[in-house]
Amino acid sequence: MGLQSIVDRSLEFIPTIDYTNDSTDSLCSLFETNVRGCSLINRDVNYLSPYQIRHLAGLLSAHDLLTGPLADLVKNQTQADSLLKQAQTLADTIKFGFDTPTGIPSNNLYINNRTTDNSTDNNIAQVGTLVLEWTRLSDLTGDPQYGKLAQRGQSYLVNPQGSFGQPYPGLIGIEINITTGRFTRDLGGWVGGVDSFYEYLIKMYVYDPTRFEYYKDRWVTAVESTMTYLESHPDSRPDLAFLALHNGSRIIGYSQHLACFDGGNFILGGLVLQEQRYIDFGLKLVDGCEAIYNETLTGLGPDLFRWIPLNKNQTQNRPLPANQTAFYRRAGFWIQDGNYGLGPEALESFYYAYRATGDKKYQDYIWAAVQNLRTFTRVGGGYSILNDVNAPAGGGFGNYQPSFFLAETLKYAYLAHAPQMPVQVSGRETPEAQEWVFNTEAHPMLVVRNATYASGAGKTVGTKMRSREVRLHL
Repeated sequence: MGLQSIVDRSLEFIPTIDYTNDSTDSLCSLFETNVRGCSLINRDVNYLSPYQIRHLAGLLSAHDLLTGPLADLVKNQTQADSLLKQAQTLADTIKFGFDTPTGIPSNNLYINNRTTDNSTDNNIAQVGTLVLEWTRLSDLTGDPQYGKLAQRGQSYLVNPQGSFGQPYPGLIGIEINITTGRFTRDLGGWVGGVDSFYEYLIKMYVYDPTRFEYYKDRWVTAVESTMTYLESHPDSRPDLAFLALHNGSRIIGYSQHLACFDGGNFILGGLVLQEQRYIDFGLKLVDGCEAIYNETLTGLGPDLFRWIPLNKNQTQNRPLPANQTAFYRRAGFWIQDGNYGLGPEALESFYYAYRATGDKKYQDYIWAAVQNLRTFTRVGGGYSILNDVNAPAGGGFGNYQPSFFLAETLKYAYLAHAPQMPVQVSGRETPEAQEWVFNTEAHPMLVVRNATYASGAGKTVGTKMRSREVRLHL
C-alpha cells in the first residue's frame, strides 16, 4: 500500500522487541509463534501464542519486501537489517522445541526456562506448517540449521508410519507422537489440525521446485485421494461440493470455516502443475464456501457446519436438528457452531479463484463479504468476532479482534481489488510464474530459484481455534 508512516513506525519499534524472554512467563505455541506474540495473546485471550506463522513469518516477509519491491520505503537501512536479525534471534529462542528424540517439535513452550508442557503428541498442522519459514530463514542467513530442523520433523509426515499414518493414499492422521514418530489418530481431512500441512506441500514446491519436488508428489497423492474419497454433496443441494472429514474408513459430512482455504490451495496447485482438473475442482469448493456465506442472515460463514451426504457410502454422525430442517433443505448444510471468527479462509479462496480466472464474480464474492463485515462486526475499537452468524445482528459480539483479521482477511480483500504488483498470485501456469508465495498467514515470501545450499529436503529427511487446536466436536 506504500504507507510510509506505518513502515517508519514499524521499523522503529521492531528492533526494541526482546524475543529472548516472555514477561508473562506464559505457555507459547511454536506453531503460532512461527506466524503472533506470546505475551499479548495470553494476556488478552486464552489462546496459545503464535510466534512461528505470525511473528517469524512477518519478520521474514517484511525483510523480503523492504529489501525488494518496497525498498524505497526504507529510510534507515540499519533498521531494515534488524528484521532478519530479529527473526534469527526469535528462531534461536524457540528452536529448543525441536529437541525431541525424533525432531518432531513440541508445540507448547515456556520461553523463559526453555521447557515444554511435556505433551506427548502434536497435530500435523503444527508440525507441518514450519518448513517454509524456517527454510526461508536458512536461505537468507546462509545457516542451514533452521531449515534442517523443520524438515526433519516434516519427514515423518511425508513418510507416515504406523497403522493410523495413512488411512487413504496421501491423507494422513491428525496427531503424531513426538517420541516415536508414529501416528496416534487416523482422523483427518482438510480441517483444523490438519489443514496447513497440505497447504505447505505445494507451497514448498512453489518456493523451490528443485529441493521440494517430493513434497509436490505427496500433495498430488493427497489431492487425488481427496477428490476420490472426500468430495461430498448434500442430499438437499447436490449442486454444492464440500470436503468431508475422514475418521478411519468413515467419511463424515462435516466441515469448518477453517477448511474453506481448500479451494484456493487446489487452484494454486493446478496453476503451477498445469493441471486444469485441480483448478476446476478448486472452483467447485470455492462455490461451496460461498454458499455457506450467502445462506446465513449475516452473509458470513459459520465456524462448523454439517450435511447429509448424497453418497450413501458417506455418513453423518449427528442427526439433523429439527429446528434447522427447513434451513438445511434450502441451504444444503446446517450450522453446528454459528460463531464467526473473522477468519480469512473463504476470502483467501475467492482471491485465488479471481487470480486464476479473471472472473469478476469472485471479486463480488469478496466485496459482499466485506460489506457484511462492516455491517455486522464493526465496533468502536475495530471489528469483533460474532456469536451466531444466523441470528439477528450476528447474535452479539465476542469482544475480540484476532491479528489474522488484519494480516489475512483484509489483505486478501485488498489484493483481489488491487492493481498488479509483484506479490500477486500469477494466473499463468508453471511454478516459475509465481515470484512470491504466501505463508499460511498471508505473509508473502520471495521464492528461491536454484538455491545455493541444499538443506536436505526429500524422502528421508524431510508444516485455526486458529492455532489449529483440534476442535472437531464429532
